[in-house]
Formats: sequence, C-alpha cells, structure tokens
Amino acid sequence: MTEIDGVLRGNAHRSGVTRVVNTPPAGVTRVVNAPLPTKYGDFQAFGYLDHDRGDEQVALVYGDIREEGMLTRLHSECLTGDAFGSTHCECGPQLSTALREIVAEGRGILVYLRGHEGRGIGLLGKLRAMKLQAEGLDTVEANLALGLPVDARDYRVAAEILHDLGVRSVRLLSNNPRKREALLRHGIKIDEQVSLLIPPCENNITYLRTKRERLDHYLPHLDAVVHSS
Repeated sequence: MTEIDGVLRGNAHRSGVTRVVNTPPAGVTRVVNAPLPTKYGDFQAFGYLDHDRGDEQVALVYGDIREEGMLTRLHSECLTGDAFGSTHCECGPQLSTALREIVAEGRGILVYLRGHEGRGIGLLGKLRAMKLQAEGLDTVEANLALGLPVDARDYRVAAEILHDLGVRSVRLLSNNPRKREALLRHGIKIDEQVSLLIPPCENNITYLRTKRERLDHYLPHLDAVVHSS
C-alpha cells in the first residue's frame, strides 16, 4: 500500500465514509416490447441487451406463451441465408418455416440470436470458410484450417430470454442436439425436440451431409439423396 493509499483509507475510516462500488449489470435486460406485423402473422418483438457481450437480441412472440411445451425456435443469425437468400445453407428456409409453424400452432417463440454468424466465427470468418469450402474442404475442415472453432455458439442468452418471458418448458424446433443440451444445462425443460427439415439442393447437400455426419444434426431426409447420388 502506498502512502497516499494509506492517507485516503485513514481519512475514509475517520469520516465514516463507505465507498460504494457500482457493479455493471450482467446477463440480459429486457429493453422494449413492440408489435411486429409480418407476412407470416402479427408478432410481439421483445428487445434485449446482453450486457456480457454487448449484443442486441430479439425474441418474436406469437400468441399466449404461458402454457407448457411452447413451440420454440432458437435461430442463429445468418446474414447470407436469412437476408440474401443464399442456398449454401438452409438457414433462410428454416427461418421462414419456423415462423410459419409458430403461427400455425397459434402460439410460440422465435429467439433470433445475433453474434452467431457462421456458428459464432463472425461474418468475415464465415466468408473465409465458404471460400475454402468452394476449394474442396467441408465446413468443419474449413473452420479448423483457419484456426477457428468448429462451433463457438453460446445459448446462455437464449435461455435467459426464455426465463424472462416466463417460459416453463419448450418443444424445441431444431435438428441440432447441442441446442437441446445447452437449454437443459441452463434450466429450460425440453418436452420434445421437433425436427425442422428443409429439402436439400445441389448447393447445400455437401454442407448438410457434413452437419449430419460430423456435427450430429438429425437430418434423416438426406438418406434418399445419399442413396440416389
């Protein structure tokens, strides 16, 4: 302890002053709830701030979500697929199909997870990996060749958002077993995992096969394509 520290500590002790340290907030905070009419139906958009990463997050809610077994989709951000309609992946069709199924169900939640671009490696990392895939590597090999993780996504935020919305249990609309494991680990009860199967095309069949064979995604509909190719 320096001399000045000792003086300050002594003065604070003699004056009875207690120093208050402001701890920055952690986790997610709900910031806003606004109506969001879409071509699929009229949703409520719940906006959140993730204080740990600084990301802005959104959950689209349709209908009354207070019941058990709420149909829920955790959708990882994919600019190329969701916004540009890339056929390299099935993300865009999965997003639109999930929203349609939630509306058809009459209630449900889609949590759109920003910061998940390219399984968490970011947009530029994903584009670099796509370049390597065009040269012959698969999606796992490409990430590793770049020195990047195969899957860096964290679903803590999704679980915290579901807890904030009062969700007691979900029917998880996903082919990815890691999403199920992550939600269970963060205290979300899973009543059922519901497949979200999109017909493959020439541009994404290799990518989808790799997801099934190396990332354990449940994609049984690829069997017919594999057997016929």
